[in-house]
Amino acid sequence: MVELALPQNSRPTVGKTWPRPDKAANVREFRVYRYNPDDGSNPRIDTYYVDMDDCGPMVLDALLWIKSHIDPTLTFRRSCREGICGSCAMNIDGTNTLACTKDMGTIKSVVKIYPLPHMPVVKDLVPDLTRFYAQHASIEPWLKTTSPKPEKEWLQSHGDRVKLDGLYECILCACCSTSCPSYWWNGDRYLGPAALLQAYRWLIDSRDESTGDRLDNLEDPFRLYRCHTIMNCAKACPKGLNPAKAIANIKNMMVERRV
Repeated sequence: MVELALPQNSRPTVGKTWPRPDKAANVREFRVYRYNPDDGSNPRIDTYYVDMDDCGPMVLDALLWIKSHIDPTLTFRRSCREGICGSCAMNIDGTNTLACTKDMGTIKSVVKIYPLPHMPVVKDLVPDLTRFYAQHASIEPWLKTTSPKPEKEWLQSHGDRVKLDGLYECILCACCSTSCPSYWWNGDRYLGPAALLQAYRWLIDSRDESTGDRLDNLEDPFRLYRCHTIMNCAKACPKGLNPAKAIANIKNMMVERRV
């Protein structure tokens, strides 16, 4: 039987349990993944206690409270706090999501927070997204045309514009790609749900004139066809998008151009 296990230096250990806040009546426990590549030690799980009467309702509010009141060394990304930038994507209560839109009221017990899975960790809750962004760049996410440039803008009908709904809203948070088993095992060759969703967004844009080249770029056993429609991506997307459907549509386009 095959046995799969984390490398010895990747196994989290029990970390520090920080004191409870003084005179707090409504306290909640948080277990947060901590990792510092500079000290050479294993990751650890630190335990914090947050005064919920002095904290906002979202998980990001709690992380900011911890950083401000308990441990200023806790490291994570955040920016807009409105579910727009995708910076605060992390694994919360076992699900990839955005900390700024994850209501702590939906979590029944201890709040467990980890970085996005199967990605190199820069520090604490900050994953290294270098490869993820490079894969997005590889699908050339911009309008490509050969026609003469119009005087004002490239026109598009309302019907063609509607086709982009459910695609352009992607915020590149990586929640979908890092929830995909195919991406876990073949992330160096499989583009992943996020990049392929964006690829389809440009493939069906009526203003784009490079459909053939874009499909040629995706015609590969790994870049596109490692998707097995597991649907983790659609379940994890905090914006309610369906990357698996977009990938299936790309596969249909591949077939149609051969018929």
